[in-house]
Amino acid sequence: MTLAGKTALVTGGGTGIGAATALAFAAAGCRVAIAGRREDKLRETARRGPAGAAAIVVHAADVADRGDVARLVDWATRELGQIDILVNSAGVNIARRTMADLTPENWDLLMQVNATGPYNCMRAVLPQMRDRQDGLIINISSVAGKRANVLGGVAYNASKFAMTALGATVAQEERGNGIRVTNVYPGEVDTPILEQRPEPVSAEHRAKILQPGDVAAALLMIATLPPRAHVAEIVIKPTSQVYV
Repeated sequence: MTLAGKTALVTGGGTGIGAATALAFAAAGCRVAIAGRREDKLRETARRGPAGAAAIVVHAADVADRGDVARLVDWATRELGQIDILVNSAGVNIARRTMADLTPENWDLLMQVNATGPYNCMRAVLPQMRDRQDGLIINISSVAGKRANVLGGVAYNASKFAMTALGATVAQEERGNGIRVTNVYPGEVDTPILEQRPEPVSAEHRAKILQPGDVAAALLMIATLPPRAHVAEIVIKPTSQVYV
């Protein structure tokens, strides 16, 4: 199956995995809308995509704001005609991430963006997918959503475990409606979120870990499978990273 004639809404589309996914999907013939909090970054991604009728369209939105998400999905549905694929790629972390250092405000921020954000987007898009009895939702989680680790931090791990449970449960509930939900668990990826690490990440380390395009390639495989095929979850990590 190809993505020609398909449509996709990608959150977190201004940088990192979201941007790489938007560009890969657009190159494969998909009509793509991207969203994020920074319109300048969204427009940078769009400029790297196709021109003319196939151009990537952009809309600034905060996935943690339910009203913003409702307006985003209404806009994307008008722009694209319908939303065949939703990619939840918006995510954040913070530098002070141990339990001793974590503030209530930062706990709330990570839960709102990383867990409530995908819920908001799924809730807004699912009705039209149910009506069509077809749709694909891909959640960009993290290996921290499978294996809690000190590096990810308390709030990030908790938010990604919540995202894991959200995607897995909705996949079970909606399978009878022809809707597939895939949880993707990347290991270390060279994205702007690394700038929030407690310790700076060297150029040498960045070169050894996954690049955003590596994850986008996995998403493209998932999105081009026929509707009868459902990838429930997939872990993708750098060869050098331990996963046990």
